[in-house]
Amino acid sequence: MSTKKTQPEEKGFFEKIKESIEEFWDGTKDTAEDLKDKAGDKIEDIKETVASKKAAVTKKASAAKTTVAKKATAAKETIAAKAASTTAKAKTVAADVKAKADTKVKAVADKAKTDVAAAKKTATEVKTKADTKAKTVADKAKTEVADGKKAAIDLKAKADTKARTVADKAKTEVAKAKKVATTAAKTVKKKAVAAKKA
Repeated sequence: MSTKKTQPEEKGFFEKIKESIEEFWDGTKDTAEDLKDKAGDKIEDIKETVASKKAAVTKKASAAKTTVAKKATAAKETIAAKAASTTAKAKTVAADVKAKADTKVKAVADKAKTDVAAAKKTATEVKTKADTKAKTVADKAKTEVADGKKAAIDLKAKADTKARTVADKAKTEVAKAKKVATTAAKTVKKKAVAAKKA
């Protein structure tokens, strides 16, 4: 009688432990997937930002080169027109103008090169920061997943220990109940034998 009562309760406890572990493990996997998706989205956002800035820098450099080319062409055309329509004195003046124009063109070209170099440096720094940020996010996600798995393992170990404790206690109680029942049966039998003799 005592054995029948104990077994269903023990089975219910194990089922609850098993369900708790499964629910916790499912929750941990969902959390890990969410973290992984968020990290992926963040990395994509960073890549898009870097690509956008890189395109803007390239466009700016191209525009600077075009401007320099136009200014150089215009200056040369002006010098050539003046040289063709003036006297020897005008030619000398034109030569001076050409020299000044060349100097100006060189200065503009040098400035454009400096701007392009600065733009490239900025793009490199942005990419480096993006890579560092992406690595940090990925490392954090890995750590959280590892922590979740460890917590699940610890919970399972505790559940196993608790289940063994409950099972051992149940066995002890059953053994005691059997012993009491056996003693009671022997006592009743002795009394019955004594009653028959009387």
